[in-house]
Formats: sequence, C-alpha cells, structure tokens
Amino acid sequence: MKKSLLLLLVFSVSLLVLSCHNQPSKDTQTILTGRLRVLVDESLLPIMEEQVDVFEHIYDYAEVELIGGPENQVVNRLFNRDAEVIVLTREFTERERKFFEAREFRPRIARFATDAVALIANRNYPDSTVTVDDIVSILRGDSPSVRSARLVFDNPNSSTVRFLKDLAGVDSLPKAGVYAVKSNSEVLKHVYETPHSIGVLGVNWVVRPSSDLQPYASGVKVLAVKGLKGKVGSDGYYKPTQSNLAEGVYPLSRPVYLINCEPRRGLGMGFSAFLTGLSGQRIILKSGLMPDSLPPREIIIRKEIKR
Repeated sequence: MKKSLLLLLVFSVSLLVLSCHNQPSKDTQTILTGRLRVLVDESLLPIMEEQVDVFEHIYDYAEVELIGGPENQVVNRLFNRDAEVIVLTREFTERERKFFEAREFRPRIARFATDAVALIANRNYPDSTVTVDDIVSILRGDSPSVRSARLVFDNPNSSTVRFLKDLAGVDSLPKAGVYAVKSNSEVLKHVYETPHSIGVLGVNWVVRPSSDLQPYASGVKVLAVKGLKGKVGSDGYYKPTQSNLAEGVYPLSRPVYLINCEPRRGLGMGFSAFLTGLSGQRIILKSGLMPDSLPPREIIIRKEIKR
C-alpha cells in the first residue's frame, strides 16, 4: 500500500514537472511568445507604445522592446543587426533592397496605417493656415510669405525632414528659416514657447500626447494646409484629420510600414499580424492616424414592441 502511494506521488510530481516544463515562456521563441526588439521612427513612437501595451496584455508570454530614434539612425541600427524588425514611414530604398538581395532574403512588409506630418503653431500665431508652397519656399531658401516664421524639425535626420526635403526637391536644409531640435517632444515645447515658429512633427504627438506633454499640446494649434497646385489638397485648406486622411485630401500624408527582417517565423510575425488585425487597427483608429483597413462596426437594431 505504501509502495503504491509512493509510486502515485512520484507520478504526480513528474506530471507537474512536465506540465511546468511545457508551459510557454518569454524564453520560448514562437510567433506569440518570446522577446522582440523593434526599431521605431520616433515620430510614430506614441502610437507604437499603445500597440505594445495592448499586445503584451493579450499575450502574457510576449515582450516587445521599442527603440525610437530618427529615421536614419534606426535604419542604420537595423543594418548593424541591432534588431530585425523596424517601423518606418517608407519602404526600403533601392540601395537598401540590394543589401537583402545579395543575401537572397526578402523582408516581409506590412502596411498598417496612414500617418500625417502635422504643422503646428503657437496659439498666438496670427494665422491658422499655411500652404505647401510656403513650406517649400522656406526649404529652398527663398523669401517665405508666412510672417517670417521659421520651421522647427525634430532632428536633421528624421523622417519628417526627409519627407519635406523630397517634397521641396532639395538635398540639404538652408541655413536660415529652419531650426532643428532633438525630438518631437522638444518641437512641441519649442512651439508652445515661441510664437513665430511652425513645428513639424507626427500628428499622433498632438492628438494623443502623454500626460507630461498634454499642457504643451493644448497650447498649440494644428494648421490647415493647402497642397501644391495640381497636387493632392490643392483645392482648399485641410487639417490632418482621419476623415481627410481617409479621403486622401490632406497633402502631407504618408504610409506606415512594419518591415520584418527575421529569417525565421518569430514574434515579429505575430506582432505584424496583430498590427494589421482587428485589435491593432482599432488602436490606430483611436490614435488619430488612419488604419489601413477600417474595423467593422456592428449595429444592433432592436424592434420596438408596441403595447
């Protein structure tokens, strides 16, 4: 009898050990478990922090570390293999694609949102509108017609600088009329404190600011923008609202991509599926950006019973 009880105890302990051993953990790398480092264009950092909070809440054994920085910096870190997943507002350039082609590897690219480059001004700034022509004239070093305002960027190597340089057709920023700080949060603070400046930053920094930045976001205004003649948004002035992004009329909109360079099926694939799925797209919808696919809305209609 004692021997049977001892065998039963040994068997039970063995089952417990095996079941614990088979439990998922953050050390187990699958598409829904493990640890993942993601490089993020800093202009998109607030929305990505929201995404990670929900993703980790749903998947207990997943841990995502976000590393934000200027576009050039995070791209360089990707090619230095500091991480295998990156979130950008552009796809790879021809030169960057050749890096992967030489290794016979094709990164997985998932577009999951449309972002807007917002132009903000101090509450006391006399105008509430600006044209892309005005912005282009400043970037080309011409005499601007925007009340001697200067553009304030987050960083010389940021995606917003690259985006507007491409728009203006210039390779470098002029010495006058343009000022660069160190981050999107500093742009917000600088414009809050400086009446005659126009800040350039990702729209989610204004729409969904953190609690410490809320006072600054409340003290600035988002300018309505008119596009270049014959281009998107040239028929009026548009703000970077979701409806304008959906209709494609805001002239400073840009796509958002997650680029997965993992050589295997790992957590990067699961995180990408989350961003493009229902939960991730709902978070985008609440953030002020435009989701790549609108989540469906269920409307329940109840028939009223007459008494």
